[in-house]
Amino acid sequence: MSTSPGHPALARRLGSLDATVIGVGSMVGAGVFVAFAPAAGFAGRWLPLALLLAAVVAWCNATSTAQLAAVHPASGGTYVYANRQLGPWPGFVAGWGFVTGKTASAAAMALTFGLYAAELTGADDAGARLLAVAAVLGLTAVNLGGVTRTARLTKLLVAPVLVVLLAVVVLLFSGTGPTAGRAPAGDGRGWDGTGWGVLPAAGTLFFAFAGYARVATMGEEVRDPARTIPRAVLGALAFTLLLYGLLGLGLLRFLGVDRLAVSAAPLLTVVREAGWAAGPTTAGAVVVTAAAALATLGALLALVAGISRTALAMARERDLPGPLGAVSQRHRVPWAAELAVAGLVVVLVLVGDVRTVIGFSSFGVLVYYALANLSALTLRQRPGWAPRAVNALGLAGCLVLAFTLPWQSVLTMLGVFAVGLAGRALALSRRP
Repeated sequence: MSTSPGHPALARRLGSLDATVIGVGSMVGAGVFVAFAPAAGFAGRWLPLALLLAAVVAWCNATSTAQLAAVHPASGGTYVYANRQLGPWPGFVAGWGFVTGKTASAAAMALTFGLYAAELTGADDAGARLLAVAAVLGLTAVNLGGVTRTARLTKLLVAPVLVVLLAVVVLLFSGTGPTAGRAPAGDGRGWDGTGWGVLPAAGTLFFAFAGYARVATMGEEVRDPARTIPRAVLGALAFTLLLYGLLGLGLLRFLGVDRLAVSAAPLLTVVREAGWAAGPTTAGAVVVTAAAALATLGALLALVAGISRTALAMARERDLPGPLGAVSQRHRVPWAAELAVAGLVVVLVLVGDVRTVIGFSSFGVLVYYALANLSALTLRQRPGWAPRAVNALGLAGCLVLAFTLPWQSVLTMLGVFAVGLAGRALALSRRP
């Protein structure tokens, strides 16, 4: 992954705090507002176990990513690591899985923002999509202004969201909901869940965690990467694990499995059950809806930045069209990749659907992290906090969760991978 004069380097401007905030902002997005309900539908009362399993896999992935990012502090994340540790074909699979899966995820987050913003403004479906497009274009403009602006805006977006989520946690454990104080149970509609349902539930919840290593894809812009990246990745994940654990247990306590599994907006349901919101325009509903909108904006901001950096790395290696490797001289950002990613996200926003892409995104990203763990297994020198057993556990966990997702998601993304591999083979056959 060259950063020679032919490939201008990006500027190292991110410190530990900025990098950690970007990691937290990448995770605490659309996932926390939508992923608990479908996961409860799969796992039922076993939801805490599914959350724990997703957390263990995420922790292993974060550990492997932190190891690799300290050794290879360049933009591109696992695309770079797999190229250097495993070879160009595994590297391409990692990069393709990330770019395609996360582009779909970015569209889902933009649509989620549009839906919540429409809830506040009274816009219809077309209006919600236009609001989503406006969000994508506005955040792309911020990213084009430089990585420090990205970090600064992420702080502004994440802070109020965390305040609202912590307030909801307090409500969940102190308030009295329809099932508070009773063990959650099914109602005969299948929401009791099974041990097998824990696996697709964990894969679904992984969507809410994916983002902890976003700073690793921006490794070329981090100061003192050998120290900053591991601290930022693991610190952001630890904070988010604690927050998600409290939310998951609290939602089961307050709503129970049945109401949680069928709720399109569990946190909004909570404030309504608590009497904080009698309708869509009361103060409690407005606060939670606004927090959801801000959270999706924060995650979308960091996500578009991460996708563009991976696209930049792939363009440098001619795995994507070369013009995507262009870097602006003034702000030292990959402007061509930023604009290309924004264009694809806008197209998906105009034709896509929110919930259907969660499984697609999870499969692509789990394959991406499986290759991260496999790459980390090949490192000879490793810190004491990252034994090979962690890499092996992460690899196995990623593969199990990926292939126990709904079959429609698995087959669709396998088709996407097949198209990417065929395209690369064709491109290589035409090179002189």
